[in-house]
Amino acid sequence: METVEKAIEFENRKFSFKTTSDRIMAAREAKDLILEVNEIYKEKKDAKLMDLMKRLTVIKQKIEKRLKGRPLTATS
Repeated sequence: METVEKAIEFENRKFSFKTTSDRIMAAREAKDLILEVNEIYKEKKDAKLMDLMKRLTVIKQKIEKRLKGRPLTATS
């Protein structure tokens, strides 16, 4: 259950990214954790693991949204 512990620690971590590089690394770490937890979920079918994956996905999406930035608006 080391993977689950790492995922929970990642979820509870305080995110204050100073650089784009930090955000990219965090998004990749989140993706890796989601995939690892998914492998465990395939075997055990535990609803708690699914909830954990959902929460990690939300965090990952927020990080990726921040990476993409705001869209430019067309002004006439």
